[in-house]
Amino acid sequence: MRFDVLTIFPDLLTSPLAEGIIRRAITDRKIEVNLHNIRQYALDKQAMTDDRPFGGGEGMVMKPEPLSACLAAVAEEAPGGHVVLLSPQGRGYNQQVAQELAAREHLVLICGRYEGVDDRIRSLYVDEEISIGDYILTGGELAAMVLIDSVTRLLPGVLGCSESATQDTFSRDLLKHPQYTRPREFEGQAVPEVLFSGDHAAIAQWRLLASVRQTIAKRPDLLSRVRFSKQEWKILAKHQLADQVKKLGASRQESTEQ
Repeated sequence: MRFDVLTIFPDLLTSPLAEGIIRRAITDRKIEVNLHNIRQYALDKQAMTDDRPFGGGEGMVMKPEPLSACLAAVAEEAPGGHVVLLSPQGRGYNQQVAQELAAREHLVLICGRYEGVDDRIRSLYVDEEISIGDYILTGGELAAMVLIDSVTRLLPGVLGCSESATQDTFSRDLLKHPQYTRPREFEGQAVPEVLFSGDHAAIAQWRLLASVRQTIAKRPDLLSRVRFSKQEWKILAKHQLADQVKKLGASRQESTEQ
């Protein structure tokens, strides 16, 4: 999969791309990430990529000409990319959107700065706008890195464990169950005995119940999107959780996810 990132601060992305799973995905040729400095496409000697907004107002706006020229250069090298503008006006980013993007072969990510980009770039070139949350960043670079990271881990062969991507929090809109490792006891707190039982069915049931309880306590809003299988509903009912998750909007439709 190919990512092209358009930014005026490419160095903000070089360190994250050189570490961990992302670095390995690049080394293994699972992904290709190209950073494009928009300043190189500016029309003046000062390499200006922003200007004052027409009509007055605070801040600066990214100029359309450098962005247009940079997009054209990317399209000439690799046509057909899906162009995403990282913008607070975009649709909210979540695991479902990540899965949609992971099905594509080529993403072109525009990192806005200042008060945003000239709106003609949006109307002429952008396929969709995406926001990673309702808060303010100094620019789109961190948002682009979040998108690259979350999409990359969904690609076949990227993670060491093939099931990790489908078992994590938000893959099913349930918070993940508590995780433990050695030592067996730490500062007076012991790991639940069921995890040492070797009974895979009992462990799976404990993890389901722990996930549901975590979600009720910390993110009850997520339960309106969860679908439980008939067997899971029986387990929830047995442990007096069925009525509670039903009130929070959980569906009784059978799910293929276990």
